[in-house]
Amino acid sequence: MSVISSSAISSSAISASAISMVTTPGLPQYGASVIIGLIALLSLKEVLSASEKWDSSLNSSFNLGILPLLSVFVGILVFKISEIV
Repeated sequence: MSVISSSAISSSAISASAISMVTTPGLPQYGASVIIGLIALLSLKEVLSASEKWDSSLNSSFNLGILPLLSVFVGILVFKISEIV
């Protein structure tokens, strides 16, 4: 009985350490999609701001999408810099 339980404990400890070595917790998992989305929204905002359709409600709508992506981008930068240091 003790052989089976010690084997199960050691195999679960090995798999837990292997998972922690393979997966990186944190923000940069979706970093590329955040950066692409941020660039796309900023580009659209810049292009549409020169249009006659531009008004304060459209500006607010773009800001609602840009501000969360910008905060995640800053978080990714802080994470990457702290990873290097």
